[in-house]
Amino acid sequence: MHDYQVLEKGKPLKEAGKALILLHGRGSSANNIIGLADEFADDNFYIAAPRATNNTWYPNSFLTPVAQNEPWLSSALQLVKQLIDETAEVLGTENIFVMGFSQGACLTLEVTSRYPAKYAGIVAFSGGLIGDTVNPVKYKGNLAKTKVFIGNSDIDPHVPEKRSSESAEVMKNLGADVMCKVYPQMAHTVIYEEIETVRSAVFSK
Repeated sequence: MHDYQVLEKGKPLKEAGKALILLHGRGSSANNIIGLADEFADDNFYIAAPRATNNTWYPNSFLTPVAQNEPWLSSALQLVKQLIDETAEVLGTENIFVMGFSQGACLTLEVTSRYPAKYAGIVAFSGGLIGDTVNPVKYKGNLAKTKVFIGNSDIDPHVPEKRSSESAEVMKNLGADVMCKVYPQMAHTVIYEEIETVRSAVFSK
């Protein structure tokens, strides 16, 4: 199970105007991904990056049946939801950005689709909804025109382009304003072109 450990940066939550929650990928860390906040957040942001036990949110591919990633997946989802809820008690979900890469991107999309609300923005760098198939019926609620960015490669070895596009459709049906971009021949990483797009499409006022 994941312990509730969160690395914090930026303005104290009770003094901040906005929040950015960052979810790291498999084999990475909160210390690593929290640096990505510098690309998006100004000095009015509370920044939080939770830590996965052994640097992995769930053991198998996100494309396997959900049961094969339990109980780690449910523990990860609960941890992220707790962080969102605690942050929202101060700022409201409408002032919270949720962002992740790879495993963290999958968690970002899964949590915000399972618990839809008006978020400030949702960003998934190389990720998709979790499970061997995508079942739109299990996602209910309203993302209320939340700006969503899903970026992926056409050759990503871990995240099929099809799953990103399927995830985008689910979020559109939940009322989100979704941009899903495919970058030819991109490695499994975050590129500067994505960062620039997210700045203008998600973080701009």
